[in-house]
Amino acid sequence: MGQPGIHFEIGGRDNAAAQAFYGKLFDWKMEKYGNVAMVATGSTAGIQGHLNTLGHEPHHYVTIYVQVDDVQLYLDRAGQLGGKTLLPPTEVPGMGHFAWFADPDGNIIGLWKPMAKQ
Repeated sequence: MGQPGIHFEIGGRDNAAAQAFYGKLFDWKMEKYGNVAMVATGSTAGIQGHLNTLGHEPHHYVTIYVQVDDVQLYLDRAGQLGGKTLLPPTEVPGMGHFAWFADPDGNIIGLWKPMAKQ
């Protein structure tokens, strides 16, 4: 079975402006979570996501996240296939781990492994 696309991220320089734009355009609801705005689309179809302002390059990007059972394993596989790790496995406290890699064309893809349920 393939790995599912489970989340999107839209990056920009001005998070408040992005929240206003996407909120009005698509009627999305936003909830602050640290430095990001979690997006609740209000739909059971599709995937949910968040808006982010990194404060450094890349300033403008759209990334999808693929759920995997081993973040480092998939980073290694991506590297073997011509990709490049951009951000190593990073913990989101209480939620899981994520990482970013670039595919051979430079597209940024996120990997996500949720924390095991206790």
